[in-house]
Amino acid sequence: MKKKVLHLIGSFYQGGSERQAVNLVKLLNNEGSYNVFAATLNNAGVLRAEIETVGLPDIPEFPLTSFYDVNFVCQVRRCVKYLRDNKIDIVHTHDFYTNIFGMTAARIAGVPVRIASKRETGGMRSGTQKLIEKIAFGQAHAIIANSTAVCDYLTESAIKRDKVHIIYNGIDVDQFDIVNRDRASTCNKLGIPHDKNICFITIVANLRHCVKNVPMHLRAAKRVIENQRDVHFVIAGEGELEAQLQESARLSGIADNVHFIGRCDDVPALLGVSYACVLTSTAEGFSNSILEYMAAGKPVVATNVGGASEAIIDGETGFVVASNDDEAMANHLIGLLNDRAKGSAFGAKGRLIVDEKFSQQSQLQATLALYNSLLTKNN
Repeated sequence: MKKKVLHLIGSFYQGGSERQAVNLVKLLNNEGSYNVFAATLNNAGVLRAEIETVGLPDIPEFPLTSFYDVNFVCQVRRCVKYLRDNKIDIVHTHDFYTNIFGMTAARIAGVPVRIASKRETGGMRSGTQKLIEKIAFGQAHAIIANSTAVCDYLTESAIKRDKVHIIYNGIDVDQFDIVNRDRASTCNKLGIPHDKNICFITIVANLRHCVKNVPMHLRAAKRVIENQRDVHFVIAGEGELEAQLQESARLSGIADNVHFIGRCDDVPALLGVSYACVLTSTAEGFSNSILEYMAAGKPVVATNVGGASEAIIDGETGFVVASNDDEAMANHLIGLLNDRAKGSAFGAKGRLIVDEKFSQQSQLQATLALYNSLLTKNN
C-alpha cells in the first residue's frame, strides 16, 4: 500500500515558497509513488485554483492568529485529528509558519516522518521567532535547505549537519522556451514600450519586503540610464512598497525609463523581451527568480546573498556583487550592454546549468530519495 505524504503550505499566494510547494505537490502526485495530501494555513491566493486541478483530497485550512493563543491550540488539535484520521506517514512543511505549526501537530499525532524546510538565511525573523523555529526543527527528522548557504546558516545556528539535506529549487525549464512571440504584442500586453531600440533590464521581486532592496535596483538604473538612454528597467511585482518606489524613481529623474508592471502572470513572456536581469536582495535562501532568468537564457547580475553564487558562475553566466553595491551592478550591466555577444554567451551557458542542476526532475528525485530513506530508517 502506498504511503501518504501531507504537504502543509502557508497560503496560495504567488510567493517563491508557495510556488515551489505547489509545483512539488503536482510532481509527486503525477509520479505516483505516494498518495499526496495538501493542507494550508490560509486558503487565499491565485495558486489555490492551480492545486485544485491536481485532484487531491479536500484541502483543509488551519487558520492561525498567533502562536500564543487558544486558537493555536484548537487548530493543532484539529490538525492532529486530521493526521490520525488519514493515517499520514510523512508531514512536509515549507516555511516558517508551517514549520512551527506542522511539526507541533505531527509530533503530537505520532507521524513517522516529519520534514521541515528552510529557505532563507536570516534577516526576516526576530530573535524570538528564530528560537521558536529552532524548537520546531528539533521535532523534525530532517530539514530541507534549498542551498548550501542555507545549510551553513542552519549549522551555524547549532542544527546538526546530518539533519540538513540540500535539495535545490526546481524549475520547469520548458516554459521558458520562447518561440514565435511577437515583441510588440508582448510589450503592449505588459504595458511597456515596444520600440525595438529599447533594451529592457528586469527584476522580478515582491514589493512587500525591504529585504528585496529594490531601491538598489533604482540606484543602479539611474547610473545605467545616465550612460545609455535607450535602456529601460522593468520591475515585476506587487506590494505595499510600490508607491514609495515609484516616487523614488520620479525624484531620481528616471521615471520615464522605469516601468512598474505589478504582478506578472506571464514571466516567461516578460523575460523573453528582456536583455538582462537582476536581483538586489540583502538576504535570500535560493532565489527562484535567478533560476527563471537563467532558464530564459538571460545574463544575470545579482547580489551575493544566499545561494546566488551557487547558481551564477561569476564572469561566465553573469556577475555577483556585494549587497547594496549599486555602482558595481551598474558597471556590469553597462559592460553587458556594450558587449551583446558576451551577454548572449552568458545566457546560453546559464540555461545549460539550469537544465543540468535545477530541473524539476532533479528536485523530484532528491525528494523521493529523502522520503524513502527516512521511512526505512523510522519504521
